[in-house]
Amino acid sequence: MAKLWRGVLTEYADLLPANLTHNIVTLQEGGTPLIEARAIAEQIGNGVSVWLKFEGANPTGSFKDRGMTAAITDAKNAGSQAVVCASTGNTSASAAAYSAQAGLTCSVLVPQGKIAMGKLAQAIAHNAKVIQIDGNFDDCLVLARKLAENYLVTLVNSINPARMQGQKTAAFEIVDQLGRFPDIHCIPVGNAGNITAYWMGFQEYCRKTHLDTDTVVTTGTATAADAPSKSPALVGYLNGRGVGVTISRTNASDSDTATDHTANAGSTANDTSVVTEIHSATGTVAAPTAMWGFQAEGAAPLVDGYIFEHPETIASAIRIGNPARAEDALAAVSESQGLLDKVSDTEILAAQKLISNTTGVFCEPASAASIAGLLKSAKKGLVPANATITATLTGHGLKDPSFALQDSTGAALKPIEAPNYLTRVATLLGL
Repeated sequence: MAKLWRGVLTEYADLLPANLTHNIVTLQEGGTPLIEARAIAEQIGNGVSVWLKFEGANPTGSFKDRGMTAAITDAKNAGSQAVVCASTGNTSASAAAYSAQAGLTCSVLVPQGKIAMGKLAQAIAHNAKVIQIDGNFDDCLVLARKLAENYLVTLVNSINPARMQGQKTAAFEIVDQLGRFPDIHCIPVGNAGNITAYWMGFQEYCRKTHLDTDTVVTTGTATAADAPSKSPALVGYLNGRGVGVTISRTNASDSDTATDHTANAGSTANDTSVVTEIHSATGTVAAPTAMWGFQAEGAAPLVDGYIFEHPETIASAIRIGNPARAEDALAAVSESQGLLDKVSDTEILAAQKLISNTTGVFCEPASAASIAGLLKSAKKGLVPANATITATLTGHGLKDPSFALQDSTGAALKPIEAPNYLTRVATLLGL
């Protein structure tokens, strides 16, 4: 008999603050699939494997549900009657849905003309008060923060620490599903909350194993037979969850060098992928997984090093010019010895098409930035041989389907019309 998934705050209660583990507001979010992308791995070559964490399978169709179950639970337990958020779309849909479940009033501020209709429809359907602001997302967030500071309303954007607690559970799930830490995790970066939360999750999953200070985990497989030399605490902890675990870090070629967007300028890729050191006593975890974050070229403040006053990209979910979690994201990349880079809208749309055509997964454009960045990095020779790579697809394609209905020139894709005649239809189908 299949096990009933109970939502991330219940499933990972032992890894969460106590205030988030009672009177839980949940839509049974989480437990999303980790799907192997063989065709993408073959395109990269060099023996890598690629796995897609499809967050579009969450109740409102995006990763935001993980953080929102925590934020709304925390708000309700604190006695709040109303919440507010700024949003490019996904946060508004999630906040509205969880507020409806909790019986709270939800208000959302969205940039005028800059929100996908699918996401706007969700917020309206869940009875949120939607206000379109004459400005961009960053302007909306400034207003939302001021509302929370001056009125009886709780802010539920990613600067709310409860959001990070919920979103970090995706990292726990990846380790549980793979049975090991990935060598590299690729993720789109907008307001930078998600890359922050994933790194938090990977670190905490290491610390939870109670490894001895200065334990070094080298390339290899941890099994019951060799547990004494291969992190017995981690093996035992994950096996207690029904997970067999492999912990590895694949050596990179000496010729692999980091791009200008790596956290540590001048370091080599080989330096970042030889061993994993876990210092549980100090709370420091040295990169069980390298965090690779990717922004859109028209909204790349972390990569280019300055605020984008007027961010612009077809990837509406990451159309953010001044990320609220900028410092946390840069710390995640630095501490994990990862990298930051930017991808063009053309690369994003090509990746979205590749994903949908070869894996059967339909993600929104912003989601595809993770794979667009991975492919770009592979062309630069930055992907180590035999690496296990995971990538977050943040939202479902039905959230923002307009670009999937266009060809590479922007022309509308339309169904072929045919008469109700067998041989004619067969001919059109090439039968």
